[in-house]
Amino acid sequence: MTNSSIWQLILRIAAWLFALGLLFYLGINAFILLYSSRYILTAQQAAEKNADCALILGANVLASGELSHMLYDRVYTGVRLYSDGAVEKLIMSGDHGASEYDEVNAMKGTAVELGVPAEDVFMDHAGFSTYESAYRAKAVFGADCVIFVTQKYHLYRSIFVARMLGIEAYGVSADLRDYKNDIYNNFRESLARCKDLLFAIFKPAPTYLGDPIDLNGSGKQTDDEPIYEYKD
Repeated sequence: MTNSSIWQLILRIAAWLFALGLLFYLGINAFILLYSSRYILTAQQAAEKNADCALILGANVLASGELSHMLYDRVYTGVRLYSDGAVEKLIMSGDHGASEYDEVNAMKGTAVELGVPAEDVFMDHAGFSTYESAYRAKAVFGADCVIFVTQKYHLYRSIFVARMLGIEAYGVSADLRDYKNDIYNNFRESLARCKDLLFAIFKPAPTYLGDPIDLNGSGKQTDDEPIYEYKD
């Protein structure tokens, strides 16, 4: 076989591998979008599900400690669900793996400022990914029925992963405005769906588990600093 023939064979193999990878990527995304779309609800529909909680997924917190627009809209939507009686408890699940970066206290603080009693707001300090947030919602908080609150592009994966973990999961969209980097966010999310399909199949344990937390109790269980006011 000549050098030219070898290179042609290599190029054909590379083209076939690329085509197979593209089919896998497109197929997984189409499947998850189709699977999860039936579980995306309006706030009124969510109120009929008798969910254990609304699980609000973390996102970027600015250096000033303020929530990004995307994260504020998630918290605001969760607060509306609480205020309308759709849920009685909120879980703020995000990244608090380092003392200098804290999504969950910023989220809880905003919810309390918006009128939710501190005792009804729980924090998941180790929600480092969508998969880990869903896993810990069931394994740590004992939630069997959950309303996910995030932007719609993110809901499809959140619902899919949670249902593969045995949670009766639904979602309410927090799209309240246009956001920067929508193209980038959607492309990144499309890759994450492929990754989390594998996580949903093999079900690895999250980074941290810890002791069970009773959602029927007070959110004070999850506080790391005494900064919230509670009813006596």
